Amino acid sequence: MFKVEGAEARPDRGLPSRKNIFFDLDGTLTDSGSGIINSVQYALDKMALEEPHPEELFRFIGPPLHHTFSTRYGLTNTDTDKAVGFYREYFSEKGWAENQVYPGISAMLGQLAERYRLFVVTSKPEVFARRIIAHFELGPFFENITGSRLDNTMTDKTELIRHTLSTCELDPAATIMVGDRKYDIMGARNNGVTAAGVLYGYGTETELLEHGADHLLRTVSDLGGFLLNE
Repeated sequence: MFKVEGAEARPDRGLPSRKNIFFDLDGTLTDSGSGIINSVQYALDKMALEEPHPEELFRFIGPPLHHTFSTRYGLTNTDTDKAVGFYREYFSEKGWAENQVYPGISAMLGQLAERYRLFVVTSKPEVFARRIIAHFELGPFFENITGSRLDNTMTDKTELIRHTLSTCELDPAATIMVGDRKYDIMGARNNGVTAAGVLYGYGTETELLEHGADHLLRTVSDLGGFLLNE
């Protein structure tokens, strides 16, 4: 029996009437930590910067790169652009493939796609998101993939969700956003979309609940059971 936590405070925001499901990519569909962290370390080496606390590199999984590089290391706009450029240099060649689909995701998507409209909404550059989705043969499950631009626009999750709702002419009240970080939860709530947080990714239960998650799912199995439950 799967366990859904965090829904008690908002019992009116369940799934039964939801027809559209938005999925984050990193930490939700794929375990991308190695590729992202290796790309960050490559950029830091190129910039002659040191991270004294390696565990802090996990900060880069989820939020826009420019924000994390600039705030973590106090970089100027010019140096932030350089760091992101070095990151993408590694990521575009190697980092994107240092990644794996979470066990059970493909089977779950196959079942969901028979009943719902599925979308990917990620702050990762769309060109990389599409490459990863195609590489893991997940493309047929999704109606649309929305990501940020390489010119560092469209990086905010609120904007990305709003853009997808508008472009695909979707009703926010009939939509649920699934993600592992606070940015997914905030983006959903800012658009009137139900927010479901997963705990097998890179966010914590505290982080997701503090930012208003309507539901929390601990495993991929829990997530599938919840989304398929009518």
